[in-house]
Amino acid sequence: MRFVAYYRVSTAKQGQSGLGLEAQRQTVLQSVGGGELLEEFTEVESGKLNTRPQLQAALKHARLTKSTLIVAKLDRLSRNAAFLNQLFDADVPIHCADMPFADRFTVGILAQVDQWERERISDRTKAALAVAKTRGRALGGKRANQRSLDAAGREKAAMTRQVASAQRRTDVMPYVEAARRAGHTTLRAIARDLNARRIAAPRGGEWQAAQVARLLQAGS
Repeated sequence: MRFVAYYRVSTAKQGQSGLGLEAQRQTVLQSVGGGELLEEFTEVESGKLNTRPQLQAALKHARLTKSTLIVAKLDRLSRNAAFLNQLFDADVPIHCADMPFADRFTVGILAQVDQWERERISDRTKAALAVAKTRGRALGGKRANQRSLDAAGREKAAMTRQVASAQRRTDVMPYVEAARRAGHTTLRAIARDLNARRIAAPRGGEWQAAQVARLLQAGS
C-alpha cells in the first residue's frame, strides 16, 4: 500500500524547532509499517484555515499516484467539521494513524464534537463578558455561571460517550467480520470468537450474544 504523508504545526516556532513534527512523523512511519511512503508534505499553519497549499499539494500527489493520504491525527487535517467532510468525500483515501479503523461516520462525529466544544467555549466566554459588563462586576465565582458550565459539561460528556461508543464499534467490527468469514455466523459463535481473541466487552468481561446483537444493531 502506498502513502503520502501530511504534517502540520500551528506556529513558525514549532516548525523551525521541529517540535511536534518529529512526533507526527514517527507516528506516521509506525502506521505505514510495510507500506511505501512516497512523499511527505509539511505545513506551518493554523488548523482554522482551510486554504493550505501543502495540504492541497499532498492531496494532488496522492491522487496522481493513487495513494492514501496519511496524517498522525485527525486535527492535523482540520478542526472544521464541514471541511473535513469535504475531504473525506473526495477521491483520495485518508488514513488517520491514531484511529486506524475509523470510518467516515466516526470521523464526522469526532469533528463535530471538536467544533461544538470550541463554539460552546466561545459562546460561554461571550456570555460571561456580557453579564459582567451589564452588572459592572468582575468575572468569576458566580453560581449562575457555574450552573451553565455544569450543564455544558453534562452535554459534552453525553456526546463524548456517543463518540466513544461509535469508536468502539469501529474498532470491533473488523473482528466480527473476520469471525463471520471463518464461518461463525450466529451471535453466540461471534461472541465466543471475540472472547477467544481476548477482546473486552463494552463493560468489561466477556462477550454475550445480546451484546453482539446490540453492536450490530448500532450500525444498521
